[in-house]
Amino acid sequence: MVKIMSKVRTRYAPSPTGRMHVGNLRTALYEYLIAKHEGGDFILRIEDTDQERFVEGATEIIYNTLKLTGLKHDEGPDKDGGCGPYVQSERQATGIYLDYAKELIAKGEAYYCFCTKERLSTLKSVVSEEDDKEIIKYDKHCLHLSKEEIEANLAAGIPYVIRQNTPAEGTTTFNDAVYGEITVENAELDDMILMKSDGYPTYNFANVIDDHLMRITHVVRGNEYLSSTPKYTRLYHAFGWEEPIYIHCPLITNEEHKKLSKRSGHSSFEDLLEQGFVTEAIVNFIALLGWSSGTNEEIFSLEELTKEFDYTHINKSPAVFDMAKLRWMNSEYIKKMDNDQYYELAMPHIKEVIHKDLDLKKIADLVKSRIETLLDIKDIIDFFEELPEYDIAMYTHKKMKTNEEISLSVLQEQLPLLEALDDYTVAGIEAVIMGYIADKGIKNGMGLWPLRTAVSGKQSTPGGAYEIMNIIGKEESIRRIKIGIEKLTNR
Repeated sequence: MVKIMSKVRTRYAPSPTGRMHVGNLRTALYEYLIAKHEGGDFILRIEDTDQERFVEGATEIIYNTLKLTGLKHDEGPDKDGGCGPYVQSERQATGIYLDYAKELIAKGEAYYCFCTKERLSTLKSVVSEEDDKEIIKYDKHCLHLSKEEIEANLAAGIPYVIRQNTPAEGTTTFNDAVYGEITVENAELDDMILMKSDGYPTYNFANVIDDHLMRITHVVRGNEYLSSTPKYTRLYHAFGWEEPIYIHCPLITNEEHKKLSKRSGHSSFEDLLEQGFVTEAIVNFIALLGWSSGTNEEIFSLEELTKEFDYTHINKSPAVFDMAKLRWMNSEYIKKMDNDQYYELAMPHIKEVIHKDLDLKKIADLVKSRIETLLDIKDIIDFFEELPEYDIAMYTHKKMKTNEEISLSVLQEQLPLLEALDDYTVAGIEAVIMGYIADKGIKNGMGLWPLRTAVSGKQSTPGGAYEIMNIIGKEESIRRIKIGIEKLTNR
């Protein structure tokens, strides 16, 4: 057998069929981390042989996602490392897949199949023991065609596929880094199609050929491909090639332990960005969907993940996409984010709500430690733009020892002090209000709760009364306090 090169080489081989599912991003991330942990190469290969599923613009989505997440590839369609082309349709045009398929035919490991759709539809179905699904198993009808019959069919231009010739007896064994040694009965394996009637290779066949030619040492994929792996193994053995190390990752489920689907609304990387999650948190969270460092630490930068990642720590059990955990993790990243990056991300959301000439950076600073996602910003800051309608019942707060009557008295006494104040800095407002509280001999909450309620109209706010009043300014603060007094007077 051909000896695998010692240098670790992994590949991410997505199909351009739309947005990048979090499972696909996890595959890309693990492939990247395995390569970079060992100082190896991470390769991008575009698998576009399924022309019916091709989506315009999907290739650009792949490039953009890898760029945003920091998964920089060493080789790919835009970086020839000597193993190109890196797009399967371009590789198919060179005829390599058909050449390898014919090599298998010569070895008796594959054969031409001329069966029509009508004949295939008459085949008996069998039930797969693994997933209890009904499947059609090919009956090897065309395996028994004579050389003359095959040549005549080819000369007549009869459409054909090329199928793998899987033995009906015996077993096939392969090793997986997560699931260990797995043996299957050959009788359970179908003669899968290697080359389709349109001249394109199937996904499975092209994978094996390309992985070998690109010297791939480790293959990461979801455990739904475990059932296909014996077929890959038989192909490697048929060619006399050494298999890569297989690493099958656990299923990703939602909180109800059902497979994460597009209907969940957060199944793709783009979905999560649109929902206000930041890239670094998404990458960190996805890394933990099936893997752990063996410590209690959960916050990892990409550099830290590269250092810590050990694929032998990948779990077999399904990984639950815990939205509450992602929101918590996202809030941690936002809190630690440097201001320039934070402002760049937060400002578009702030400007959707705030149209007045206010200090937007001050507003951004107030909400930074209070949000879990960037989309939370709008609901938290809307009162800066306009005082909302609110129920005067908010002025009653047992802990602050306030009620509507006390609040009315407090606001009426504070109003002239604030009208006379010229220094509307946070410090200036604080000095006046704390002086009032001291003079009255009351608790801080009794003097501050009515004021914050009046200037915000909210049960909870980012920042206190001083910060809010400083941002909205003296004129607006006085107007809102007067509205509060009027509401309480007319109760």
